[in-house]
Amino acid sequence: MKTAYAIGALSLCAGAAVAQPILDGTLDASYGAPLSIQNTSTSFGNSTLGVVDFANGSELDGFYCQSSPGFLHLFFTGNLESNFNKFELFVDSKAGGQGTLRGDNPDVDFNGLNRMAGLTFDAGFEPDYWVSCTGGGSPYSLFANYAELLTTGGGMGGYLGSTTAASSGVLSGGSIAPGISMTINNSNVGGVGGGTGLDSGAGVTTGIEISIDLAALGGGDPGSIKLAAFINGGGHDFLSNQVLAGIGGGDHLGEPSLVNFNRIAGDQFVSIPAPGALALIGLGGLVSARRRRA
Repeated sequence: MKTAYAIGALSLCAGAAVAQPILDGTLDASYGAPLSIQNTSTSFGNSTLGVVDFANGSELDGFYCQSSPGFLHLFFTGNLESNFNKFELFVDSKAGGQGTLRGDNPDVDFNGLNRMAGLTFDAGFEPDYWVSCTGGGSPYSLFANYAELLTTGGGMGGYLGSTTAASSGVLSGGSIAPGISMTINNSNVGGVGGGTGLDSGAGVTTGIEISIDLAALGGGDPGSIKLAAFINGGGHDFLSNQVLAGIGGGDHLGEPSLVNFNRIAGDQFVSIPAPGALALIGLGGLVSARRRRA
């Protein structure tokens, strides 16, 4: 078996694909090891219900990533409270971008993106794109939005559409179609607990799963992409302490326009490894899964 694994590793380094994950909000073994694990208890409530389509708290427990030809597959374990709290994802994928969010970006989600104008990211992180989702209602629906973050403002953005919990990720009814699919499974009851202290989000296997056509991120090399994610209030107006990478303990960050991540120790963003390294991480996950089944 050692020989077989070694051959597999060489093949992946040469570009052979790991099995593409199934988009359903449940973590596949092909994602491999996490690229970031939450280190802070959630100030937005610990979900305790354990059902796929409703959560009574919000937490970001971990981040996983896998690439396939032309696509990035992203998995954020945890919960998004079903009161229309917002999951905010910022992507730095090319030169330029906005180290401090401008107030003249596209009017998306009732101008929610521009509601965060003034938010300042860590040095070395200047996002070029924004993806957000929110959910609630009965029956439950997940709603998604997307926008460019041009260095000079303006740009394209709009509503991606909606889907149901634990769906295949196909979004319907949107005004734009840049090649993004997503879904959510809200059944997690593990991960971090409620509070503001140090904690660990390890071991969670459900949450928000997103597939993005690299053309929607400028068509660059996945190995040059950095991501920052956090949970925000329902009006994009009150930033929680659930940030990846984590803040190392602490309360709500509050008014987004006043948040400056340079004032928090460490980097509150995650760098994606080059595709070959991601493939090896994925192989490690598959090998571990096979050993557990043996």
